Amino acid sequence: MDIRTLNADIAVGPQITPADVAALAAAGYRAILCNRPDGEGADQPGFAEVAQAAQACGLPVHHLPVESGKVRDEDAQAFGVLLASLPKPVFAYCRTGTRSATLWALSQATKLPLPEILQRARSAGYDLQAVVRRVANGGQTPGDAVDATHDIVIVGGGAAGVAVAASLLARHRDLDIAIIDPAEVHYYQPGWTMVGAGVFKPEVTARTMASVLPRGVRWLKGAVAAFEPERDAVVLDGCRVVRYRQLVVCPGLKLDWQAIPGLAETLGRHGVTSNYRYDLAPYTWELVQRLRGGKAVFTQPPMPIKCAGAPQKAMYLSADHWRRQGVLDQIDIEFCNAGAVLFGVADYVPALMEYIAAYGVHLNFGHQLVAVDGPARRATFIHTHADGRKEAVLKDFDLLHVVPPQTAPDFVRVSPLADAAGWVDVDPATLRHKRHANVFALGDCANTTNAKTAAAARKQAPVVAHNLLAALGHARGEARYDGYGSCPLTVERGKIVLAEFVYGGKVAPTFPKWLIDGTRPSTLAWYLKDRVLPPMYWSGMLKGREWLAEPALTE
Repeated sequence: MDIRTLNADIAVGPQITPADVAALAAAGYRAILCNRPDGEGADQPGFAEVAQAAQACGLPVHHLPVESGKVRDEDAQAFGVLLASLPKPVFAYCRTGTRSATLWALSQATKLPLPEILQRARSAGYDLQAVVRRVANGGQTPGDAVDATHDIVIVGGGAAGVAVAASLLARHRDLDIAIIDPAEVHYYQPGWTMVGAGVFKPEVTARTMASVLPRGVRWLKGAVAAFEPERDAVVLDGCRVVRYRQLVVCPGLKLDWQAIPGLAETLGRHGVTSNYRYDLAPYTWELVQRLRGGKAVFTQPPMPIKCAGAPQKAMYLSADHWRRQGVLDQIDIEFCNAGAVLFGVADYVPALMEYIAAYGVHLNFGHQLVAVDGPARRATFIHTHADGRKEAVLKDFDLLHVVPPQTAPDFVRVSPLADAAGWVDVDPATLRHKRHANVFALGDCANTTNAKTAAAARKQAPVVAHNLLAALGHARGEARYDGYGSCPLTVERGKIVLAEFVYGGKVAPTFPKWLIDGTRPSTLAWYLKDRVLPPMYWSGMLKGREWLAEPALTE
């Protein structure tokens, strides 16, 4: 017998026999729902036989037959009514379980988010892409109308999305481009480290979305619910459908605050903060200034994450402030990293270790934050030893800087565009989707192995722009991305270790060593971070000016 759990209330599966009913009862199921018409198959037990066995076991049983491939809206509504009334958990079945899973999905369309419905069905072994629009439409069959059609549709109005739109228009002004994004505000996220150190004011990292979108680009203000690459369509919340000739996917990633029990409830209070959120970075600076003694704990989750150096940047700048205030020796600093190394590119580690020693930081590798008790000011970590043994470790804190686990956005993770890990599956050089030739992806949502940084998106945008235009017949040759990423590691106020590297962790400096030696702390690199990079972002990258970012072309 094949039992596939959708949630605590229901499991589905293929056809059962009367002999299976006792096993279902023993497994704790309290009702059975059959969605298969009698007589569909020569080897199919009749519903009456299953019902007799169910009654003998004291289980309620109902028959809601649905023809294969013809799940009607009213069938889904009836399924929802039955599911709500039956004792739980319920086991529903048909020939393969697909109809039952579909009925459940449609019945839950107004109760659960679409990505959660698709993910639960996929985890149970059912692909429900064929009914995505119906689920997005509240469980009702939508009309066939398309709300909008554009030559190029870009999902995401962050750094990657705006940059690629600007790069496209810099190459070819006469393009029909739409950007889909529900956000009113566009953020310069690399600046939040500086906000958390009192260097930048938070407002300088934010501008309205309308002010940064390139002129001529249509802004579709909405959230994506699903992708239909076989139909060249994107489905928005409310079941609005947008068609495209070419699609660019760059919605960033998801900061999963809820993945750590107790964290969401205590963020911004009880000494718990994070520079990964605009509204919390000022609280980081407030805590740093206030702390005169005690314990400060900084965390880093498993990879991949947005800007792998950011967790320790917050630590270095905080420690530097405490040193300048003469209280560093009164503060116990711990860096709890779920990984096994301080930084993924070994060339930069010696310089970083000098600061670790100077600040008296205790390094704890293999330590993953799994729970936070804000009022008690206590954090729980799972320490994975070198031999694989795991143990829980409790740490008290006065300041806790948390970097949350990070995943692809839900609507990406459950889509046909995703790889097994949930990221958009692209060729690492061309950034074209491996299965859908008119789909590209860049930025944090792509499954490329580069560092997920704004610097990477700055290099990727021209590559996508050129290759997309080549696909439309407006350019020749192929642009290739080499995996470039940059991480300005702010080791103290006024000095930065400027890490730059490409695929494989190969060091790839932009400047000659006599000007900036990226493996050593540099005042000039700080000047770049503080004074040069913000205007380069707002007035260069987002305007299609590809300073030091022209793509390499092959014929």
